Amino acid sequence: MAPADPNVFTSVSGPLVLADISGYTSFLQNVTHAHRADAFADGAVLDAYAVISSLLDGIVAGLAPPFTLAKLEGDAVFAYAADPSAVPHGSEVLECLEGCYTDFRKRVGTAKEVWMCWCDACARVDALDLKFILHAGPFVIQNIGDQSELVGPEVVIAHRLLKSRANEVAGQDAFMLVTDAAATMLEVPLDGALPIVETYDHYPPVDARVYPLRAA
Repeated sequence: MAPADPNVFTSVSGPLVLADISGYTSFLQNVTHAHRADAFADGAVLDAYAVISSLLDGIVAGLAPPFTLAKLEGDAVFAYAADPSAVPHGSEVLECLEGCYTDFRKRVGTAKEVWMCWCDACARVDALDLKFILHAGPFVIQNIGDQSELVGPEVVIAHRLLKSRANEVAGQDAFMLVTDAAATMLEVPLDGALPIVETYDHYPPVDARVYPLRAA
């Protein structure tokens, strides 16, 4: 008898959400350079990593549930819903992301509780910010062993939108970019949103709306 195929595929259509910490890479590089004499010495870990861990924990807690966590991608949290009816619709989905952002800003503001150093590099933690990409469409959930991986053209588009011009449109690094596909699927209100169109090779233009974010 032939062995069972370890790969299991499930085709669904639903929302995809990415929450990405702006300034993450340069922040950690600057802190590591400023503390190069003692960074990772004798197994020590810089306090900056504890702060980043707290920020990512808060993002995951804010998104999953109602979304399902797909994976952590360094400075980003990737989540999805295989069933669109299982996540908030209308203004409630925007409020979900806004609440996640408010918690993020609170955690940045309380970083001193776990961080003793406030040199120029460490103080730049205040410049960290958060952006969201909310897209929707068909994708495939590929299960390999005990791991799940999302694949498909719409997954690629969601990730490419992380490098969109939305920050220029919003005039700041904190924003929600909601594609028209997501707005239609989740009945997201478009009042006050700023229109944007992004183009990528081999894909039709992506119409979206940008919502600047401010902590409550």
